[in-house]
Amino acid sequence: MPLKHPDYGAPSDLDDHPDLLVNPVFSREPLRVPRHALPRDQMDPDTAYQIVHDELMLDGNARLNLATFVSTWAEPQALRLMGECAEKNMIDKDEYPQTAELETRCVHMLARLWHAPDPRQVVGCSTTGSSEAAMLAGLALKRRWRNRRRAEGRPADRPNLVMGINVQICWEKFANYFDVEPRYVPMEGDRYHLSPRAAVELCDENTVGVVAVLGSTFDGSYEPVAELATALDHLHRRTGWDIPIHVDGASGGMVAPFLDPDVTWDFRLPRVASINTSGHKFGLVMPGVGWALWRDTQALPDDLVFHVNYLGGDMPTFALNFSRPGAQVVAQYYTFLRLGLDGYRRVQQTCRDVATRLALRIAELGPFRLITDGTELPVFAFTLREGQEGTTVYDVSCALRERGWLVPAYSFPANRTDLHVLRIVVRNGFSHDLADLLVADLRRALPRLERQGRPHRGEDAGGFAHGAETKNPRSPGHH
Repeated sequence: MPLKHPDYGAPSDLDDHPDLLVNPVFSREPLRVPRHALPRDQMDPDTAYQIVHDELMLDGNARLNLATFVSTWAEPQALRLMGECAEKNMIDKDEYPQTAELETRCVHMLARLWHAPDPRQVVGCSTTGSSEAAMLAGLALKRRWRNRRRAEGRPADRPNLVMGINVQICWEKFANYFDVEPRYVPMEGDRYHLSPRAAVELCDENTVGVVAVLGSTFDGSYEPVAELATALDHLHRRTGWDIPIHVDGASGGMVAPFLDPDVTWDFRLPRVASINTSGHKFGLVMPGVGWALWRDTQALPDDLVFHVNYLGGDMPTFALNFSRPGAQVVAQYYTFLRLGLDGYRRVQQTCRDVATRLALRIAELGPFRLITDGTELPVFAFTLREGQEGTTVYDVSCALRERGWLVPAYSFPANRTDLHVLRIVVRNGFSHDLADLLVADLRRALPRLERQGRPHRGEDAGGFAHGAETKNPRSPGHH
């Protein structure tokens, strides 16, 4: 006969977890808190804090999360400013004009960083992240194409967007949400991103633009934006199709300007109409802030801009969101001031140094083969060498998780679904010392993995890709 607790019922009742049961050591009431309904009464703030705090201990350690590109460390002064601005509504530019001014200054700083021909003509805005920024850029491409087609008296009902299959999942969402046919350039052999030749072959008169990724989430590599621009220039002269480029610089837009100034990818190329980046990735701000910039007003059709005055004053706005805190924008401005060109260069160079050294040490362990080595984004991917039949990258990922490391394992998309990799993102705050600890834990796990004789975990083992998700092969434009 099962034991029955006098207060909480039979063990089978507890198995359903209807309530949160608070340890009486807190010496506060209540001891039972509903899990999925509002409590009937209010409670002491310290009790509420402790309940939430204790549950959140089950989350992974953000500093050991080598899957995410998102910043997990910030200076206390930046956090203090964010706390001071948490209640400021970014959309209310009349009530918080100085916050709006800081947003404008950030846009001007990015315009100069990305070599706009005339930074005063650049239009841009902050967003909740690079995904929203990508949506806005895609909308501008579609609307610009549609307006031109209608002015020419041609049909404008079959837009398509060309991109590598390695693009972040937000581009598939854009195509789905806004009725644009996605045309994906597949991976081939050792080419893991878009090829200019293959991209041009997918273009036609209905192509609203081509997306080039500066820093692929799959392996950290830069796509050849300048070569793509040249190929589209040739296409324009041959066919008359004037197809713009959008650069998804979610990560690389805040790395290449400081570490690779000779790589031409930005507004120096006349065919680049717009660029987005994540302030909360290598922009070094806590989530979530992104940026979208257009080279001039002609690249952003005015009929996409709304003028709102009910909050006081005339506020032109281009966004998918409305209300959001100004804290992250203020933190971005603080970080720009705090680091400057030299500070960003030093931070990003340190990240790259850690990434390249860590990649080399992992390769020296023996069982692994590098796909990339961190010499572009401070990100690299690696896989198991041939002959490692007794284990999988998913086994390796799970073994590292036992020590708290979150290292994603995933397969590449078409036409390299046979390739299964692990990926490591080195962010600000991930030091050489932490990298040494990771290598030590990996070395410690390898003998056990080699002894297991057969793989224990496959692709269905709860692996996580963090931006490297496989695109939907049923998309009508999948090539």
